[in-house]
Amino acid sequence: MLEEGVGGNPPRSLLLGRDMEETQRQIAQFSPKDAQAYAAYEALTSRIAAAIQPLLDTAPVDIPSLTDGSLRQRVRALRTVKPLVRAGLRLGRDIPQLYELLTAPISRILNRWFESEPLKATLATDGVIGAMISPHAPGSGYVLLHHVMGELEGIKGAWGYVEGGMGALSNSIARAAVAYGASIFTEKPVHSIQVGQSGTVHGVVLQDGTEIRSKVVLSNATPHVTFLQLTPQKSLPEEFIKEMSSIDYTSPVTKINVAVDRLPNFLAKPKGQKVPPARYMAGTIHLNCEDTAYITEAYEDACQGHPSTRPMIELCIPSILDTTIAPPDQHVISIFTQYTPYHLRGGKEWDEEARNAYADRVFDCIEQYAPGFKTSVIGRDILTPQDLEKVFGLTGGNIFHGAMSLDRLYLARPSALSSDYRSPLGGLYLCGSGAHPGGGVMGSAGRNAAQVVLSDLRSSRQSR
Repeated sequence: MLEEGVGGNPPRSLLLGRDMEETQRQIAQFSPKDAQAYAAYEALTSRIAAAIQPLLDTAPVDIPSLTDGSLRQRVRALRTVKPLVRAGLRLGRDIPQLYELLTAPISRILNRWFESEPLKATLATDGVIGAMISPHAPGSGYVLLHHVMGELEGIKGAWGYVEGGMGALSNSIARAAVAYGASIFTEKPVHSIQVGQSGTVHGVVLQDGTEIRSKVVLSNATPHVTFLQLTPQKSLPEEFIKEMSSIDYTSPVTKINVAVDRLPNFLAKPKGQKVPPARYMAGTIHLNCEDTAYITEAYEDACQGHPSTRPMIELCIPSILDTTIAPPDQHVISIFTQYTPYHLRGGKEWDEEARNAYADRVFDCIEQYAPGFKTSVIGRDILTPQDLEKVFGLTGGNIFHGAMSLDRLYLARPSALSSDYRSPLGGLYLCGSGAHPGGGVMGSAGRNAAQVVLSDLRSSRQSR
C-alpha cells in the first residue's frame, strides 16, 4: 500500500493465499470483522464455483434440436440438459446467491460482505480484469466467479506458471497432436474459408494460394475474424451476420513485458518479516488497488479516451519459480494494466511516443511502491489494445474474444443463433474463447467443440 509506516514499521500489505488462518491474520490488519467474514465468503464462492464448473466442460443445452429436431435429435439433445440439472441440484439453496453474482455489480456484493477498502478493491480486480467495465457494472460479479473457477493439480482455484513460458504449453499440445498423426503448418495465414454451393465448407485457402481440402474446419480465431473476415459473406444468413457484427470487443488492456536485472524491492512487506520475498512475490501483485474508487477513476479516464492516470496494475514474476526463462540473477516481469482505450481521444494514434508515455506512467506508479524499479529495467515490450489485435489477432485487443457479459454467455456465446460451436455452414465450427465457456487458459471450448464435431460425424455416418 502507498502509506506512511507507523512506529517505524513499513507500509502495510495484504497477502492472500491458501492458508486461511494466515490470510485472516493479514486481513485483520485492516478489519478484524472482515477477517472473520472472509472464511464464509470463500466458502460460498467455492460452493458456487464447484457447482457450475462442470458446465464449462460441456456444450450448452441444444435448444434447436430439443425444439425442432427429429425424435433421434431430441433424445440426443436431452443429454445436454443433464449437466444444467445437476448444477441446479448441487447449488440448492445457493441459487439466489448465484443469481446475484450473475447480475449484480461486484461492488455491491463486496460492500455487503466487507468494510475495508484494501480487501474489497483487491477482490474487485477479478471482477473487472480484461473487461471494459467498472466494479459498479451489473454482471461484474460473474467475471470474478469465472476467475475463481478451475483448479491446478487438484487444488481448487489455483493458478500456475507454465515452465518455459506460455509457448511451452502450445508446444506440448503440438507434440501430442503430431504424435496422433496431425500435421501442423506455422506462418501460413488463412486467406478464406471455402464454401460450396450446398452451404457446406470444403476447406481453407491460405494467403499463398494453397488450398487445403477438408469436410470440417474448426476456427479458434475470434467470431469477427472467423465469420466476418474469413467466411464469404454471401454464404451466411443476413441475421447471423448482424448478430456477429454486434459483439462487443472493447478492451481496456495494455500488457507490458519487462526484463529486469534484479527483483523489485517493495517498501511494503507482508506482516511477519520472516516471509521470504520468493513467497510473497511469486503470486500476483496488485498495485493501485487500495480502494475501489481508484479502479473506478481509472475506468472513467479510459471512457474519456485517455489512458488511466493511475492505472490498475497486476504484475507477476514467473522467473522466481521458473529459472528457465531468464539468465541467473535476472528476471522477467509480466505487467497487466488497465484501463487503456483502443482509440485515443482526439484521433491521436497509439504511436511509439504514446506507448512509451503510458509505460513510463506505469513504471512511475511501480516506482512508488518499489523504489529503484525503473533503474532495474533492461528491456520492455508494450502491447496496447491495437497491438494485441495486430500481433495476436485479438479483435479489439479483447483477451476473451468478446465481452464476458451476461448477454454473451452460455446459450448466447457468441450468439443465441450459434451457441453450440456449430455455424450456419455445415462443417464450420468455432472452438476458441469466443465460444462457450469463454476466455481462460483451460482448453474447454476446444474440447467441447471437438466432441460436437465427433458427434456430428458419427450421426452423418449413421444416416447414410
